[in-house]
Amino acid sequence: MMSGDIRVRGIAARAGGWSARHRWAAVGIWVLFVALAMGIGSAAGTVDVKESDQLGGETRTAARIVEDAGIDEPAGETVLIQSKDGSVKATDPEFRAAVAAVVAAVGKTGEATDVTSPYDTKTISKDGRSALVQFDMRGDSDTAGDRVAPVLEAVDGVGKEHSSLRIEEIGGASMAKTFDDAFGDDFQQAEYSAVPVALGILLIAFGALVAALLPVALAITAIMATTGLMSIVSHFQPMDDTASSVMLLVGLAVGVDYCLFYLRREREERAAGRDPETALRIAAATSGRAVIVSGITVCVAMAGMLFTGLATFEAMGLASLMVVAVAMVGSVTVLPALLSLLGERVEKGRIPFLHPDRRGRRTDRRQSDEGSRFWSAVLKVVLARPAVSLVVAAGALLAIAAPAVGMKTQNLTLDQEFGDSLPIVQTYNRVNDAFPGGSEPAEVIVKAADINAPEVKAALERFREQAVSSGASRGPVEIKLHDAQNLAYVYVPLVGGSDLDKAGASLDKLRDEVRPATLGKVDGVQAPITGQVAGSKDFNDQLAGAVAPVFAFVVLFAFLLMLLSFRSLTIAITSIVLNLLSVGAAYGILVAVFQHGWGASLVGAEGVGALITWLPLFLFVILFGLSMDYHVFVVSRIREARLRGRTTNDAIRHGVVTTAGVVTSAAVIMVAVFAIFGTLSMQSMKQMGVGLAAAVLIDATIIRGVLLPAVMALLGERNWYLPKWLRWLPDLTHDEAPEAIAPAARDDEGERLRV
Repeated sequence: MMSGDIRVRGIAARAGGWSARHRWAAVGIWVLFVALAMGIGSAAGTVDVKESDQLGGETRTAARIVEDAGIDEPAGETVLIQSKDGSVKATDPEFRAAVAAVVAAVGKTGEATDVTSPYDTKTISKDGRSALVQFDMRGDSDTAGDRVAPVLEAVDGVGKEHSSLRIEEIGGASMAKTFDDAFGDDFQQAEYSAVPVALGILLIAFGALVAALLPVALAITAIMATTGLMSIVSHFQPMDDTASSVMLLVGLAVGVDYCLFYLRREREERAAGRDPETALRIAAATSGRAVIVSGITVCVAMAGMLFTGLATFEAMGLASLMVVAVAMVGSVTVLPALLSLLGERVEKGRIPFLHPDRRGRRTDRRQSDEGSRFWSAVLKVVLARPAVSLVVAAGALLAIAAPAVGMKTQNLTLDQEFGDSLPIVQTYNRVNDAFPGGSEPAEVIVKAADINAPEVKAALERFREQAVSSGASRGPVEIKLHDAQNLAYVYVPLVGGSDLDKAGASLDKLRDEVRPATLGKVDGVQAPITGQVAGSKDFNDQLAGAVAPVFAFVVLFAFLLMLLSFRSLTIAITSIVLNLLSVGAAYGILVAVFQHGWGASLVGAEGVGALITWLPLFLFVILFGLSMDYHVFVVSRIREARLRGRTTNDAIRHGVVTTAGVVTSAAVIMVAVFAIFGTLSMQSMKQMGVGLAAAVLIDATIIRGVLLPAVMALLGERNWYLPKWLRWLPDLTHDEAPEAIAPAARDDEGERLRV
């Protein structure tokens, strides 16, 4: 395994050498790139994902029919009028007076149109104690929440005049305003607080302000550049706010990680007595290479989202891929230039008592090899009993992953997403109790050559009747015609209401029984069924179809990259298995906490019976990519030690212990940032934050600190096994041994590096 070649091969070493020799040029090019990306992106503007592209199945078809027809459906609002104690019924004068007052008050605001009385639309509950006044908001539905305040005030005023009745408003506009008031700054504050948290942890890790600022600066500039690139790319692949938020999270995580890996190695080599020139060259050839291998693997994992067929996932995948690529390039180009420029000044701004002077603490390689005392103690046990350690750790992770077998996914309903802390959520539940499915009815978009043709009208009436007689709905079924566009909207409250399982069964009846027997018998009629329940089902079906190709793509290409990067079939296989085990454990924790509610109160959550639909696939791609950061870094260090002639067990101990500080710091930052999102009010964000934080914690401790060394210790020299029939593969490795690098102290063209 030893190599006598003192010439360092690899892109990372060449890039680091060029950057160190052309320091100001490297920094200038990076600054120019960031400025140009932001400037061009700002000038180009951003193209947002269309609603139809965010959906799947029939819901996508329905959205495209509406878009093609040019119909901008207004934001619908509903006022629930309900007897508080059940003593007043819709037939009583007091109830009628309240209905009339609501209709009049809403109409006077000038913000509402098509205000309807429940006595005309028959929207009165079976027990006669509840009724619905319905209307549409004027203007663009996207901005209706900004204009709904006068209507809410008018309805509230009527409620105060009728103390025996409960008079409450709910709808798209009122919900948008309520949630914006309650949680509008929630997500943004979490994003903004992520940077100070990361900086604080880096200050503790490095003990010096300048060293701590470098990773944050790299991450922020990578995010800024990618923001501009996203705007440019959006003209080919539309983007959305979710993609921007995910990009920020991933960019901060990998940007800090990559810089941390590089910077810690350079500091370590200098602490071991090497001159700055040699230390930087070693960092470029070792940590720089690990960054490139890791970055390419993460990019491949993110590219898996492009196979879902859903525009939101495609946007997230592309945005994440771009920010990882930008952070990776910055780490191996501009970072060496900055380190060369700063030299010893990277230690400026030292924080007293956090770290003693490194020059007085570490003066030789032997002391540098001591690494983390905690992980040294753990490794002593693991390497002494690798088989026992493997069985115990793997058994624990499999037990944690076990609940994932019963995983259930769905789009969360309003009460699942926000609980019942907000009055409007309680209103949502009351409407569903009195009018099952009425708050989120199925919508049938009927398109015909002539919507007023006798056979079409007759089919619409038969559909209305059979929707109720089949048991799919208790009514009332409302039909709204758009004559000019030859479209009809049919609103069908589904039996099951907010229970998506029961409502899903009602939806299946509509699609599989009622529609074929009515609208399906008229030639040329399209009638896709959409709505919240249909959207959840179609989205689930679309993702279910994408799971296999996405998983296969990510696993296969990650395997190939590891095989080429380490030229070891064993390393490639164990890398995939360990990562899958880490992801499985994260799934198990999510199901246990959020589906079953076990220990949910410990993270300020509650069991809601399901995971948000998009989370499992999203987590797989993100975690599989990010976990490769640690894996590549640790295995590279182990391989490096083995190349220098250490025994396998000694190389494992050295590799894990000497990288423990970097991996721990990086993991703490990721866990802290992700945990911030676990504190948000929305259950879907809690699920994402807790899932990511738990997975990173498991990956950086049990996987890298116990399972990886145990497996490698058991395999011994077989870790580096490459069968003869695979030796034709290109050699993407290089001599990573510092002893081979140090004497060269020149770039590939023979010029000394300026530091």
